[in-house]
Amino acid sequence: MRKSMNHHLLSSFVVLLLLSLVYACGGEEAPSSTQQDPAETTTVETTTTSTVDQNNRARIVFFGNSLTAGYGLDEQYSFPSRVQEKIDSAGYAYQVVNAGLSGETTAGGLNRIDWVMEQPIEVFVLELGGNDVLRGFDLSATRENLQKILDAVRAKYPEAKLVVAGMEAPPNMGQQYTDEFRQIFRQLAEAYDAALIPFLLDGVGGIPELNLPDRIHPNQDGQVIVAQNVWEVIEPLLEKES
Repeated sequence: MRKSMNHHLLSSFVVLLLLSLVYACGGEEAPSSTQQDPAETTTVETTTTSTVDQNNRARIVFFGNSLTAGYGLDEQYSFPSRVQEKIDSAGYAYQVVNAGLSGETTAGGLNRIDWVMEQPIEVFVLELGGNDVLRGFDLSATRENLQKILDAVRAKYPEAKLVVAGMEAPPNMGQQYTDEFRQIFRQLAEAYDAALIPFLLDGVGGIPELNLPDRIHPNQDGQVIVAQNVWEVIEPLLEKES
């Protein structure tokens, strides 16, 4: 019974999540076409989260949508900022850059990736795809855009370590669609020898007390758990100061 209830909560959460990600910038209307809009992107200022001296620190770029941006919270409570705290406490010499943009699609991400890569990247964490599902984009286009983003990072910074953050599609999209969406992240991680976060919101999705009143975006306590999900995957990729 507990397992059934947890599954129901998670399924309901995923539906609500994907209905809200694209609206996090202020009620943007979904297009009637399933084609990606190459002009989708909006310029966003990336934010460094550490208060420690940034000279000569390698950069970890979190590239995503409202989940990465820490929608509804001060930036200091976003999971990238929480990860920076873990980095500083553990004695690693890395600077976290929050390049999250609310409402971002994979097409928008592809359009702004060159700008984000203007400064060197040591670790690149890719968190996109949820808004594509909401807008009804063909998953082949989602996969292609994510591939091109990873290709761009690898081409410019071949030594950068890649991390792919997985997300879930709502069950009402059908089993084949949800399975295909889930597999995109796993297959990309394998193809690019990237570390995989199977489900970014594991332990947070569907739990009201860990989310904002919209029951979609993690609150301060939820962000702590998300940061731990991320930390468990990226910490083994980091190197201590010599």
